[in-house]
Order: sequence, then C-alpha cells, then structure tokens
Amino acid sequence: MSTQLNALGIDLIEGFDADQLKLKPDVFVVGNVVTRGNPLMEAILNAGAAYTSGPQWLFEHVLRNRWVLAVAGTHGKTTTTSMLAHILQYAGLNPGFLIGGVPQDFDTSARLTDSNFFVIEADEYDTAFFDKRSKFVHYHPRTAILNNLEYDHADIFPDLAAIERQFHHLVRTMPGNARIIANGADANLTRTLGLGCWSELERFGLEQGWALNAEGGVVFGGQRYGTLKVSLPGEHNRLNALAALAAARHVGITPQVSLEALASFNGVKRRMEIRGIAGGVRVIDDFAHHPTAIAVTVDGVRRAYPGGRLFAVLEPRSNTMKLGVMKAALPDSLKHADHTFVYQGSAAWDVADAFAPLAERATTYSDLGGLIASVVQQARAGDTVLVMSNGGFGGVHATLLTALEKA
Repeated sequence: MSTQLNALGIDLIEGFDADQLKLKPDVFVVGNVVTRGNPLMEAILNAGAAYTSGPQWLFEHVLRNRWVLAVAGTHGKTTTTSMLAHILQYAGLNPGFLIGGVPQDFDTSARLTDSNFFVIEADEYDTAFFDKRSKFVHYHPRTAILNNLEYDHADIFPDLAAIERQFHHLVRTMPGNARIIANGADANLTRTLGLGCWSELERFGLEQGWALNAEGGVVFGGQRYGTLKVSLPGEHNRLNALAALAAARHVGITPQVSLEALASFNGVKRRMEIRGIAGGVRVIDDFAHHPTAIAVTVDGVRRAYPGGRLFAVLEPRSNTMKLGVMKAALPDSLKHADHTFVYQGSAAWDVADAFAPLAERATTYSDLGGLIASVVQQARAGDTVLVMSNGGFGGVHATLLTALEKA
C-alpha cells in the first residue's frame, strides 16, 4: 500500500508520533489497528481534535448518494468484488471501487470516478476502537452480495453468533428497494436472514435461484442465459462469478453481457495466482487462511492441474490462525494434497502436534530455509506447489522459483 500511495504522490508518515498533531489536519481518520495507548491517538483525544473512522469517513464523503454494491462474506470477497467491478467496467458504467487486493484488470485497488456506481469489498472486521460494529454497516449498500458466513476473526468475535449479529445489522439497515444476493446453500446465512429481511432477496447456488447446470449454463427463473467461462479454477470461483452476475443484473446489466465480461476476467493477485514455472514445477500463490478456504483452494488447484503431484505450503499467519482456534480442522482441509509443508512462524501453538493426523504426509518447519530446501528436493517436473498465507511469507515464492530453476 505504501508503494501505491507514493506512486499517487501521497506522502507517507510512518509511526504514530504525537508530534503529528502539529500537522493540523481537517480530521484524523483512525484505522482499526489503533488502540487506546497509541501515542498519537492519546494526543488527539487530549487535544479534542476531530477524528472519525475510515468506514464512516468513506460513507460521508464518497458513498453517500451513490449506488453502492457491497460484497460481504467470510470467503471470496476480494475475488467477487473484482469480478463485479470488472463486469460494470465492461458494461461501460465506469464504476468507482475499493477492493482489498490488487485486481489484475485494473491499475489500482481503489478509484473514484464520476459514476453513480461504487463497488466495495465489505469486511465484517470491526470499525475502530470507538466503534465495534463491523465496517460494512457503514456502507449502506443498495445491492449486497452475501457470499457465505463462517466463524473467523477470533481476535474480535467470541463466537459465530456474534458475527451473525453483525451480518443482521447490515441486512436490517438496507432499504426495501435494495437487493440481497445470498448464498442459498449456506445454513448460517439462511439462519441470519431468517431473523428478518426487508429487502428484495435472490439466492444463488440453489436450483430455486441462480444456478449452474451440469454444462456450466447459467439458469434463473426457468431461463437459461448462457455458459459461464471463467479462468479461475474451483467451484467456489464459479459461485463467486454467479453472485457477481446476479448483482450486476440489479443495476441493469444483462446476464449475457456479464458472461462476456467474466470470460475476460484476469483474476486477482494472490488468489490462485500463478507466480511462475521453474524446472517444470508450477508455483501458485493464494491468500487462503481459513480451513474452508484452504480446502476449496486445494480442491480447485487439484482439479485444474491433475497431471502431477500437489504440494501445499502453509503459513498459519492470520490472527485467527495464530491463536490456534481452528487448528483441529486444518489437517482435514489439506487431506487432498500429496504432501503439506507447514511453517511454524508466529503461530502460538505447536504445528507439528496439530498436523500429526496427516502422519508422513505432512512435515513442519521452524526454519523457512529448511522448508524451501525440502520442497525443492522433492518436487519434480509436472508438480504444483500451492503456497498459502495472508502475509508476505518471507518472499518464499520468488525464493522457491529461483531454487527450482537451479535444481
């Protein structure tokens, strides 16, 4: 992000020195990483200076009076948001957008245009230390995709019910002429919507709603609209595309035009992104950091490249992962990989013990160099190495490719 800011001519001040109060800005926009005790935040409070949260500022200065299309859910937000923005761009609507990743079809992850339409990745994470509602409650969408709902963010949510409550906050603040596109196969979303839904509701992933037939045809209301062709592998990405298509229809884009757009969608960095091929070994980067996301990613890659072996390389780095809340589910999520290499990293639990159920099909490492050497030693032409982490992972992708080239 610092690189993007610099490229846009925006000065970046690192750290939270209280002297920054002397800059006398119109308002301090406070991110959710900031807590009480932060020196700059304490200075702001003591001085009585104006401050607000990022989501609140965004609504008041960007989203108000625009048609907001929001994409929410535990998994698939970045990819689906990118798909939706790409469809609107293809259809000539020139949308503004804010995406929590780098879409390959645009130069930046965010932009503001003169369009009435704004596509936003709607995160359920908390807003700020002074506002514990989820970020997406501030966005007031007219079109909302609810992709799925699972327990995550164990650092701020005590249980699944707490997350469902936030999703219901979003639903009950949407107007009657708004439209919700919900995953009909997700029991947690069904339960949440059962608490009350006052907007138009369309479901996807079910025969009664937007669905894909055996030939990949898009079907809704007894009508077939065409065949879905999308470059990203995996059934989850086909559902992401279906949700984006349904949402685009709400703003007047026909499914046929959306299908044309999706056929040219180039994906998102770090979402099943092929980083390179060296020595005949394919290295793929993915952001997956939740057992469900890991399982569908492994399945998608396995189906896309069935010829060789699949090696999974995992760094449990997200806040939920580091706490070990879901460690018991991790071995099962990786059972379809031929071998799993796990990096201890900053995890507060013993990864070797957690992955014991995979026996000889998993090895764990506290040294990243040792992990890389082991992958390189075992990989051969035709194999695929799937690297999963929500961080930089020590630049492991480039190091792997270099080492594989030399092997």
